[in-house]
Amino acid sequence: MTQARLFTPVLIGGAVILMLSFAVRASFGVFQIPIASEFNWPRAEFSLAIAVQNLAWGIGQPIFGAIAERWGDRLAIILGALVYALGLVLSAFAIHPEQHQLLEILVGFGIAGTGFGVILAVVGRATSDENRSLALGIATAAGSAGQVFGAPMAELLLSHFPWQTVFLIFAAVILASLIFLPLIRAPERASRAELAESMGTVLMRAFRDPSYTLIFLGFFSCGYQLGFITAHFPAMVTEMCGAVPPGSLLAGIGIETTSALGAAAISVIGLANIVGTIYAGWAGKRWSKKYLLAGIYLLRTFVAAAFILTPMTPATVLIFSLAMGALWLATVPLTSGLVAHIYGLRYMGTLYGIVFFSHQVGAFLGVWLGGKLYDAYGDYTIVWWVGVGVGAFSAIVHLPVRENRTGLQPA
Repeated sequence: MTQARLFTPVLIGGAVILMLSFAVRASFGVFQIPIASEFNWPRAEFSLAIAVQNLAWGIGQPIFGAIAERWGDRLAIILGALVYALGLVLSAFAIHPEQHQLLEILVGFGIAGTGFGVILAVVGRATSDENRSLALGIATAAGSAGQVFGAPMAELLLSHFPWQTVFLIFAAVILASLIFLPLIRAPERASRAELAESMGTVLMRAFRDPSYTLIFLGFFSCGYQLGFITAHFPAMVTEMCGAVPPGSLLAGIGIETTSALGAAAISVIGLANIVGTIYAGWAGKRWSKKYLLAGIYLLRTFVAAAFILTPMTPATVLIFSLAMGALWLATVPLTSGLVAHIYGLRYMGTLYGIVFFSHQVGAFLGVWLGGKLYDAYGDYTIVWWVGVGVGAFSAIVHLPVRENRTGLQPA
């Protein structure tokens, strides 16, 4: 019996599309200060726009998952890319905060069509049982690879072009990702029993299962922490971190200001997460996914608490970025793999999309509260401690999850 391939065309194509989609998404925090400064807006205005983007992403995820399962993965990805690019182009001409906030609905829906819900589902269906957890980890890590260069690329482009032009460039990048669409051709790996069941039957079974509710609730803190850090950490580092010492290693590689350090921190998080996410996917095949998830959330809680209790210097920013990066998206292959294991592959996109909505509600609150509380108190301390608390909650809530398959035998 030949060993099933890990690196299939679907995994390669899906990983590239995820990488480009997330490169653009991860850069929005870099635009906080330039846009607010140009229009003299409070920090909360553009923060709300990014928060709306995250919420729209969460609402759109099960919708695009259902489109992929009903009419095909490629159609869902094409629609997502077109809506994503349209939102970016129109945002480049927006001059009022309400316009940005409204247009970020398009961007959020576009991310949903080119993001985890659709891509991870098609990768899961195209991958053998023994390789599925690792393949989901690799695909998720591709999103982190985009984060590695997305924020620094935005910072570089902003040094040469106005932010409006950068938005248009990013729209072109999203459309260019469709070059890899022909690789997305997944075979149907669901069992005959799964294929015979309707979406409504599977959804009702999941909604009645307390474990699905616990997974839903537990993913909230992941979104809160990731949403806040992606949107506000560059600005937080710019304003609160000690200066980069002249002649230091950072200065020697061109990171001479705290603004450049803030963008680089997002890149370091993404770089560390490539390793962390692949390892999480590998570990998910060997150990209990729920205990791995609880451990990741617990470690995030300790890392975040230690960082905020320590004076912020370039060194602590980099240490935090490495530590948090190793845990950043490590929850995604484990959560999506847990959903696939318990409820099957046939409607994985829709079921994971619904769970991901909780993630994006958390992201909305993390981004929005970050801006709101910053304007009220002049710093991010309170919203940071809320993130520490919800991380501890997620560590606890995963423990009672039952990992046994419901209803059907495995495919």
